[in-house]
Amino acid sequence: MKKQTKAIRTQTPQTHFREHSTPLFLTSSFTFETAEQGKALFDETEQGNLYSRFSNPTVQEFVDKVCMLEDCEDGVATATGMAAVFASFAAILQAGDHIIASRALFGSAHQIITQILSKWNITHTYLDASAPEEDWEAAVLPNTKMVYVETPSNPGLELVDMAMIGRLCKKHGLIFNVDNCFATSALQNPAEFGAHLVVHSATKFMDGQGRVLGGVVVGTKEHIKPLRFFCRQTGPSMSPFNAWVLSKSLETLDLRMEKHCANALELAEALEKLPEIKQVNYPFLSSHAQHELAKQQMSAGGAIVTIDLEGGFERVCAFMKALQIPSLSSNLGDTRTIVTNPYTTTHSKLKPEEKENLGITEGLIRISVGLEAVEDLIEDFTQAAQVSAEMLVSQ
Repeated sequence: MKKQTKAIRTQTPQTHFREHSTPLFLTSSFTFETAEQGKALFDETEQGNLYSRFSNPTVQEFVDKVCMLEDCEDGVATATGMAAVFASFAAILQAGDHIIASRALFGSAHQIITQILSKWNITHTYLDASAPEEDWEAAVLPNTKMVYVETPSNPGLELVDMAMIGRLCKKHGLIFNVDNCFATSALQNPAEFGAHLVVHSATKFMDGQGRVLGGVVVGTKEHIKPLRFFCRQTGPSMSPFNAWVLSKSLETLDLRMEKHCANALELAEALEKLPEIKQVNYPFLSSHAQHELAKQQMSAGGAIVTIDLEGGFERVCAFMKALQIPSLSSNLGDTRTIVTNPYTTTHSKLKPEEKENLGITEGLIRISVGLEAVEDLIEDFTQAAQVSAEMLVSQ
């Protein structure tokens, strides 16, 4: 069967109630039929559910679907996307290890690497996402254990050549860890390029409707094993209710991403023609610096478009005030179009020089393109660009 069919038909075994939709197991714990079974479950000579901090049928259904969609062997679900990112580091890295990462990272991932891992004497080297293979090769040290990348990155939409990183990690025996949140499994599968771990904020496109928080890490059995131990002991467990919502959402992920991408490309092409907008950035625009790489490893350009406006934060405020349709929020991946200014929100904790290195200007606006009629979006963004430009001139 095709993945889309499996995403719809995979669910927990039907109970004696003969339900059609998957059941929701809202329980903190599970019973043992005998004391002997309790012992067997805890010493793992028998497999089964014990406690929802460890495992839960509804959560497992969600994990199973993500493993299938990402072509991975095993996985662990967490309460949030950042819990998944942190677990993928903390469960595997040890004091004295070294991590190589693309410089273009979400603000909280940057804070984990620079402020938290550093307290445990875990060092890092940042490279530009577009750095040539010899630069990545030169960054490998005797104590390097992992390479971590976002592709496309948040918010700059920079891409990392996953085939190249896969070769590097195989050559040096490194763990290849990819945040696939922006593209999702609908557009690319990092495991095909040698990724050992694939991380998602399920809060974003997996949910797709701004309802629940969640995260998931999938990968090889070998690399998920320490994550399962870490999560079992530290408890960043996903709520069964959230897992139920997310599992149902995966049934429409491909359908939604197809429309997200079509809308995003058409909007980006329209905005690129406006003289009131300094720059438009989208992986499937021919003007994108890594357009060819995007076409090689992605089936479509994703749902995120960024624009840069002359006039700094003052222009941003005027532009957002003029918009009629989009929501103003730091979230993304919703059916509803959302805009935010990363300089003052998602990446506000970065130092000015760090923002500059990532191309995060005061005038940058990240657009999470929703499922509205694209004609309405184009009209709204066009008038906002014109109105805000006129306001700036009049002042």
